[in-house]
Amino acid sequence: MSVWDDLDLLLDSPSSLTVTSSARGTVKDKANFTIEDDVAALRKAIEGIGTTEKTLIDVLIQRSNAQRQLIAKAYEKSTGRKLVDDLEGDTHGDFEDLLVALVTPPDVFDCREVISAIKGAGTTETILTEIFSSRSNRQIKAMSEAYLAETGQSMIKDLQSEVSGDYGKALLILAEGKRDESTNVDTAKARADAKALYEAGEKKWGTDEDKFIDILCHRSIPQLRQTLIEYKNISKKTLQESIEGEMSGDLEELLVAVVKCVKNVPAYLAERLFQSMKGAGTTESVLTRIIVSRSEVDLLDIRAEYKKLFGYTLYSQLESEVSGHFGDTLKRLCGQDD
Repeated sequence: MSVWDDLDLLLDSPSSLTVTSSARGTVKDKANFTIEDDVAALRKAIEGIGTTEKTLIDVLIQRSNAQRQLIAKAYEKSTGRKLVDDLEGDTHGDFEDLLVALVTPPDVFDCREVISAIKGAGTTETILTEIFSSRSNRQIKAMSEAYLAETGQSMIKDLQSEVSGDYGKALLILAEGKRDESTNVDTAKARADAKALYEAGEKKWGTDEDKFIDILCHRSIPQLRQTLIEYKNISKKTLQESIEGEMSGDLEELLVAVVKCVKNVPAYLAERLFQSMKGAGTTESVLTRIIVSRSEVDLLDIRAEYKKLFGYTLYSQLESEVSGHFGDTLKRLCGQDD
């Protein structure tokens, strides 16, 4: 049985979409943290002849994002230059992208990932799907405010001009960050929703996508978890299996991602990491986005799910897939081999 078919654990396990805690992150606040010493170390690493990458890595990955923001402010005050600009000038490629991600506030980092997914020719739906299905309302609201500050535009308006059809409809609901947050579960309603989903898909010729979008993008996480259980009782299939059988393309990917995140965000992100490293070539930007953005949220859980799903550790996979300063930094953020 795959992790996605086992619904018994659902009702008791917490969801990282509703719990706000950094207890499951690999990066914590550094105790006895001295801003001046860190700024001096970074200056020496950047201003000396040749950049001392090891110092950059040591300082930046052993501080929380909030501490890195304090360092960046003090660095600018002491040098008259932005730390991000100096990192961009002194490093390059994936390593540069990773260091810049580390010194960027999480909401700004998310919003820049959205901007890069929609700018230029064509939209990268997979990035939008990953971000909006795995972020909580609070994270989406913060991202939306950062987007307005960065671009002077409304994130929703920009997305409206980039996504369309049923996929666009579903994504825009998620991007509003207004999913119901009630923790009460109404079993009768869950049963009615499950029946409505069954009748909108498996039971009829053709699929009523609107019904799936409405229920999956609006209901609370605890409510949807109950609905998944009721659905399997009615249909004898999981809702994920029904979506995969009834739909295709970007909408299928988005609704499957939503269902997976309702069940288990870390397992969904572990799968995304695995996909970014399998086959020829590694998608470094996916590794950077997930490992940095989850390093203070649930990276310990992602590591545990990775091992459960694939039989080996995330650390060992990184070791064989990424190298150089980029690889070293990712492995240190990942933490030890489980």
